[in-house]
Amino acid sequence: MKVLNRINTQLLQRRVVLVVIDIMTVCVASIAPLWFRFELSYTDIPEVYLSSAWNFMIINVIMTLVVFYVFKLYHSLWTFAGMAEAQNILAACFLSAVLNFGGMRLLDYPIPRSYYFLYAMVLTALTVMSRFSYRIIRGMHHKAQNRKNGTRVMIIGAGDAGNTVIKEITNSNYSTMTIKCIIDDNESKWGRFIQGIKIVGGRDKIVEYAALYGIDEIIIAIPSANRATMKALVEICKETSCKLRTLPGIYQLVNGEVNVSKLRDVDVEDLLGRDPIKVDLDSILNYVKGRIILVTGGGGSIGSELCRQIAGHQPARLIIVDIYENNAYEIQQELKYKYPNLDLVVLIASVRNTNRINSIMKEYHPDIIYHAAAHKHVPLMEVSPNEAIKNNVFGTWKTAQAAVQNGVKKFVLISTDKAVNPTNIMGASKRICEMIIQTYNRHYDTEFVAVRFGNVLGSNGSVIPLFKKQIAAGGPVTVTHPDIIRYFMTIPEAVSLVLQAGVYAKGGEIFVLDMGEPVRILDLAKNLIRLSGYKVDEDIKIEFTGLRPGEKLYEELLMSEEGLTDTENKLIHIGKPIEFDESRFYVQLNNLKHAVENECEDVRPLIQEIVPTYIPNSHAKF
Repeated sequence: MKVLNRINTQLLQRRVVLVVIDIMTVCVASIAPLWFRFELSYTDIPEVYLSSAWNFMIINVIMTLVVFYVFKLYHSLWTFAGMAEAQNILAACFLSAVLNFGGMRLLDYPIPRSYYFLYAMVLTALTVMSRFSYRIIRGMHHKAQNRKNGTRVMIIGAGDAGNTVIKEITNSNYSTMTIKCIIDDNESKWGRFIQGIKIVGGRDKIVEYAALYGIDEIIIAIPSANRATMKALVEICKETSCKLRTLPGIYQLVNGEVNVSKLRDVDVEDLLGRDPIKVDLDSILNYVKGRIILVTGGGGSIGSELCRQIAGHQPARLIIVDIYENNAYEIQQELKYKYPNLDLVVLIASVRNTNRINSIMKEYHPDIIYHAAAHKHVPLMEVSPNEAIKNNVFGTWKTAQAAVQNGVKKFVLISTDKAVNPTNIMGASKRICEMIIQTYNRHYDTEFVAVRFGNVLGSNGSVIPLFKKQIAAGGPVTVTHPDIIRYFMTIPEAVSLVLQAGVYAKGGEIFVLDMGEPVRILDLAKNLIRLSGYKVDEDIKIEFTGLRPGEKLYEELLMSEEGLTDTENKLIHIGKPIEFDESRFYVQLNNLKHAVENECEDVRPLIQEIVPTYIPNSHAKF
């Protein structure tokens, strides 16, 4: 209450000051026209005209204050005043002049005809000065400070987004940036100015003018640019030593959400050279809406994003199952806040616990299961292979068995490209999971499907967060091998694929995303260092640590035996199920189960019997 009273007192004080200034402004505006009319000599003004102006002044002051109040000239926050406030000033002063004319004529006060025009001009000029003078003085002081100590900035993009960024930086009291030049590929804009800043040329001038002006930071203000354009611009900007940032999407500009604080560092995903995967959101909505959905591993990177997107598609109920309580709590609180009407159930459980998983299925009767629970960290699973098999293989087996026993309609397994010709325990365990769901699909009414994709940018344990931490610490950035390559995708892309697979699924398929060309990890490391404003091997060094246990130089998305067929989404493909001896497979699974339960010292030979394409990496530590 005290804070509120203090704020109200401050507002009242400011309004009182403005009223006093306006009273003085009206008084000056009432006499000044006569002074101008009679050649700047007060003594030459006829007494009859002075009497008219003084006699009408009190009435004029009252009328003008009322008009100013009606036009909200005492309500605006003048620190951020713009065109709307300027228009209000012009309208209020014009109406005041009209009332002045009407009042004097009605009271029959003699006055020169030029008086009313000059009155309007003086009143407008003084009112504008009283409202905008503080802002102008503050802006000049701010610019003077920035010229000495500020960050020198180049803007790429002379469109609406660029104009908005320039305005925000120029007007912000907290920005320490000074915009030195603008780049745009539209030749018709070259040599012109935006808010006093020159458009110096196209993208071929970026390096030249970055050096000429000593640019510290480059802002790409083209929110509508596709991946190819972004990649081309970033490649040019990498030739400078400038930090690079981009603007959010154009929808944020339309909604008025874009400001300096919304500028983000360039994501490495901007360098992948392809546009994000697009899916049919309407088909996903129709598929999920009104259904009971269960997500295992719902607190993890993929699982939590699945829950976010499903929650926005109006499920009848969303059930989140996770063994890690902190992750489960975080996604629970996020969804409760964002979707207050969502029927949300969050349960702590392990997929390795047969009775617990069965009891959950019996109680909640899910229609669709997204099975994201798994151990995924390759080197850690190499040194704890039994745990990988217990959790990934037999956790999937138990969850699939509970699904068929409780009438689940669809079961979607989250798999990995590491399941193809695996060289590590994690990949081999996921290949066995795929074999389990393909086997179950042949014999039960539940439709089982697997979704296979590559490395996920930003997920727990991914390389990008590690690189960022290493750069923040001053280096070195560690890369396992100079030639190691990976396929990359974003978390939203991965989840969109999973959801779309549920729509396409007929049973038994392995869905694969076309992720474009693989990317060298070394290139990602170098780009991230440069985009952070550092020089490779000068400011931040790169060290090669050698391949980790179970790691290989490249990943594959399909096994050689699998054929590819397209779906309605040309970037989502289906791999043909591989035939194998089911009876022998179940015997091998039971042997593997017995081995890991008894903590076998080396289960790799048993895994090789099940997955003939599994060839342990020579770097693996047995």
